[in-house]
Amino acid sequence: MAAAGLGRRWETYRASKTTLFWSCAGCAVATMIVGFGWGGWVTGGTADKMSAAAATTARAELAATMCVSRFMSGTDMVAQLAALKASNSWNRDDLIEKGGWTTLPGAEKPIQGAADLCAKRLLEAKAG
Repeated sequence: MAAAGLGRRWETYRASKTTLFWSCAGCAVATMIVGFGWGGWVTGGTADKMSAAAATTARAELAATMCVSRFMSGTDMVAQLAALKASNSWNRDDLIEKGGWTTLPGAEKPIQGAADLCAKRLLEAKAG
């Protein structure tokens, strides 16, 4: 009697419950590995951290944009810009913050990270 062909054996195969269970479990684990590893999935905690960082960055960007606008519309803009250019790079943040340009209306203190962005934008705007 000749051995049954692969196609015939495939048609007559009946998996046990244990084999089906472990196949499903393996597929679930493989899906999670692919999703978290390459699919961009993140946990809730990581998503919270990412959204908080994005909000902080957006707030600083908004404050820096307003800072540049307020700085440029000031009456003594030329003198302030000369003072900004003459100051050391580590003192520019303080100069911008002391001028009050990074404090949004209704806020008590300057927005963190906005002074550095504002100083960079002001120097780039006049350099070009």
